[in-house]
Amino acid sequence: MSTATTTRSRTETLNRILRNLQTESPDVEASALISEDGLMIASALPQHIEEMRVAGMSATLLSLGSRAARELELAELEQVLIKGSDGYAVMVHASEGTMLICLTTTSARLGLIFLDMSRAVEEIGKVL
Repeated sequence: MSTATTTRSRTETLNRILRNLQTESPDVEASALISEDGLMIASALPQHIEEMRVAGMSATLLSLGSRAARELELAELEQVLIKGSDGYAVMVHASEGTMLICLTTTSARLGLIFLDMSRAVEEIGKVL
């Protein structure tokens, strides 16, 4: 199997994991797997959301959150949560050098979202 085929099948598997997360969690409206340096690895984002912009902003939030956690002596950053008037953006560490971000509805039960995200992270870890 060629490297291009292996990369394509890994990307397809990651995209399937993200789609399953959204299917199994009705409050999850979109999701993406992003590298810590701001590159999009896989996504299930709506057409109107610009992937490059989401990846860059997410990497910036992760960097700032990590620095704040260290400065406040909270040890390692585990998650970033943004609450907006139209829903939440939840970001968690997925695997070495990656993070999973989910956009949810305003009525999302965050405990269930974190549980579903942790299950997706397990699956992502098997692929990466």
